[in-house]
Amino acid sequence: MPLIETAPVLLLVTAVLGYLLGAIPFGIVIARLFGLGDLRQIGSGNIGATNVLRTGNKLAALLTLLLDAGKAGIAVAIGRVTLGEDAAQLAGFAAFLGHLYPVYLGFRGGKGVATFFGTLLVLAWPVGLASGAVWLVMAKLMRYSSLAALVASVSSLIWVFVFGYTDAMLLCAALTALIYLRHAANIARLRQGTEPKIGAEKKATATSGPDAP
Repeated sequence: MPLIETAPVLLLVTAVLGYLLGAIPFGIVIARLFGLGDLRQIGSGNIGATNVLRTGNKLAALLTLLLDAGKAGIAVAIGRVTLGEDAAQLAGFAAFLGHLYPVYLGFRGGKGVATFFGTLLVLAWPVGLASGAVWLVMAKLMRYSSLAALVASVSSLIWVFVFGYTDAMLLCAALTALIYLRHAANIARLRQGTEPKIGAEKKATATSGPDAP
């Protein structure tokens, strides 16, 4: 009985913690630690790993990728340990929202791709791995980071059925919809043929280019 009474409070705490974890702008933190400047003034102005890569510092980009994915994974793990799978999904979604709309940056965040993968890898690792493989194949073949992210996120809706994680279907659909929403400008550039490809520039001073995860 006490557990039933305290569960809603724990659920709320888990969601808030997940959001606050997800809202940590690791791209900006890493860029400053590496002396790369304000990431919001570089390339697309986004806070993710792809934009960090535009500085030419691959280690900084890798660290940003791992930390952006890891913060979501930690949030999912906390939710799972405290209240179970439903809480894990809630925490993952909260972390994703935190990355997209971080309170620390006036609710102007990233595109959520790395955080998306981090959520899935802990919540349903076969789905996360399969979706990640789709991203790698698309990025290798087409050389568009944004297109790879769009296709990979949609593919998760298939993988949840293939691997038997149908309970995560609604979460994957919500995350995918938000990824498409955040990539609206990229989609427009892809249609116009003006979306720069991966590796097209190592360091940009303009404010155009593909937005990062």
